[in-house]
Amino acid sequence: MRGQARALWRALRHPDTPLWFKLGAGLIVLYVASPVDLIPDFIPFVGAIDDVLVLTFGVRWLLSRLPAHIAADIR
Repeated sequence: MRGQARALWRALRHPDTPLWFKLGAGLIVLYVASPVDLIPDFIPFVGAIDDVLVLTFGVRWLLSRLPAHIAADIR
């Protein structure tokens, strides 16, 4: 996950990154920071799972749809 977070950060700072990518990253951060969840956070352990899953799969999904020339530049 740490490598994907670095790749996401580099992609967000790249000048050719499309707006939809930046909005998608913002929505992922907003969901994780939001008090509204699929599974409430007050349930021990289980409440944090949805945040981790959305963060992990959301970042992975965004990075897989990154234009090829930007993906090559950030590697």
